[in-house]
Amino acid sequence: MKNVLKNDWEPLLAPEFEKEYYRKLADFLKEEYSTHVVYPRIEDIFSALEYTSYENTKVVILGQDPYHGPDQAHGLSFSVQPGIKTPPSLLNMYKELRDEYGYEIPNNGYLVKWAEQGVLLLNTVLTVRQGEANSHKGKGWEYFTDRVIELLNEREKPVIFILWGRHAQAKKKLITNTNHHIIESVHPSPLSARRGFFGSKPYSKVNTILANMGEREIDWEIPNL
Repeated sequence: MKNVLKNDWEPLLAPEFEKEYYRKLADFLKEEYSTHVVYPRIEDIFSALEYTSYENTKVVILGQDPYHGPDQAHGLSFSVQPGIKTPPSLLNMYKELRDEYGYEIPNNGYLVKWAEQGVLLLNTVLTVRQGEANSHKGKGWEYFTDRVIELLNEREKPVIFILWGRHAQAKKKLITNTNHHIIESVHPSPLSARRGFFGSKPYSKVNTILANMGEREIDWEIPNL
């Protein structure tokens, strides 16, 4: 799993691949992928970093672990592959987007358009066993994704971190550089969305910050497929 990153993340994260925790993680994943159904596909594990380079990252939307149903996960937090039903949390994200910008809710949950514009869709754990949420929690991914956040924190150019829910907000301690911006609310999950996600206007807040920095705003509208 070394040298899988083909952009500017590679030299930044190369030291991680040599560390003891990552070697143990790689051994664990080799065993898991050969004996169980694991998501996403092995070639999609690092998709978030491949679509959104270090230099081009404007926004981070932090998720937890990948979807664990068939054909859902493809390496981007909250996103599902084309042809797969939009999961409930993402549907609520679309409802908030509709309320902010008037966009129709699309017929898919494929968020590559966001990733290509500089929205890093990062889960804190990058793999999961089919049907078993959090099954790869505590196996080493957290060290790796914490390092991703730390590297972005070290950047001079501001990053906007979107932290939804307690799990994501626990990473706030890694964001110490006052150049950066943090937007937070409860999670868009149906369990919590009505307690402060709806009406929080995260998308327009991002674009206001980007406009004030003289940066190109994110076109959040996801097209129908």
